[in-house]
Amino acid sequence: MTLRGRWAAGIQPRNFSWILAGSLAVSERPGGYARNHRKVRRQEEIIWLREQGFTRIVSLLGSPHNLYAYDEEGIAWSQVPMPPTGDAAVELADLFAKLSAWLDAGERVLVHQEELGDRIMGVMAAFLLWTGRLEDSPQAITVVERMLHRRMGPAGRVLMTMLPAKPHG
Repeated sequence: MTLRGRWAAGIQPRNFSWILAGSLAVSERPGGYARNHRKVRRQEEIIWLREQGFTRIVSLLGSPHNLYAYDEEGIAWSQVPMPPTGDAAVELADLFAKLSAWLDAGERVLVHQEELGDRIMGVMAAFLLWTGRLEDSPQAITVVERMLHRRMGPAGRVLMTMLPAKPHG
């Protein structure tokens, strides 16, 4: 199937926001989440990501939802399952090391969970702290809340307490 006109460019994923302008963004899962998920919308959103130059999609889901669709549209993907609750220190350390490597290599990365909520907000705020781009937790929370136009609840804030040590070198 060949797409023409405006459909060839796809559509921006819902709740799309840049965390690091031009290199790191977040959104809800392309195509929507749970009962709201639509295959056609998923394809259009993945096309948009590809056309915007995204080179990698990172799924924080524990399930393989959408991974084959990223392959079909020619976008590399990585899955770093983030537990929905509880301690995520090991997963954060793994994710942050990978994100840093991809960004240092010049990749344009989109990170998603099912919906854009507290957990992904906490992950991004913690990443900005871990990289040294922001100085403290209150600042990181405020910055991410402004970027995403929503308040971060307890589930996101608790992730800030799990900040992994940054490897030296």
